[in-house]
Amino acid sequence: MQTARLLLREWKTEDRAPFAEMNADPWVMQYFPSLLTAKESDALVQRIEAHFAQHQFGPWAAEMKATGEFAGFIGLSVPRFEAHFTPCVEIGWRLATRFWNQGLATEGARAVLRFGFVTLGLEEIVSFTTTDNLASRRVMEKIGMRRDPADDFDHPGLGEGHPLRRHVLYRVTSPGE
Repeated sequence: MQTARLLLREWKTEDRAPFAEMNADPWVMQYFPSLLTAKESDALVQRIEAHFAQHQFGPWAAEMKATGEFAGFIGLSVPRFEAHFTPCVEIGWRLATRFWNQGLATEGARAVLRFGFVTLGLEEIVSFTTTDNLASRRVMEKIGMRRDPADDFDHPGLGEGHPLRRHVLYRVTSPGE
């Protein structure tokens, strides 16, 4: 899948080192429970590859078309937890800091939404994040997602009292709906 500036593609072995570097960056991971070690980051790539094998979609590696640099990921996934809105398909992104504030997440996410609705025939796609992750929330809004505060939830993977436990949920339905 291509956009003006991005190639969204399958993962390559050479993506693992920059992905691990990104997952060890406190700025990138500020809205996640912890930084990831290189081993944990590699395990995440394995889960992503297994997701692709099972669903024929997942978080694609995002490559800068102009330079070939690994920028992060943008894609679709099926959450592994149960909540009032599951089962569902989620859109998400994670980019290295040097690629922030350039509209890349929005650009890639728009292409991924089209793929989800047109190619996969999905009726709805959701996205969620911690309440304080305003940058991701802005991307959600820019790609046409809407939030109903009644849908907000406590992430079941985070314990009572965890500062990141409260999440906001955004939704978008297929333009054909």
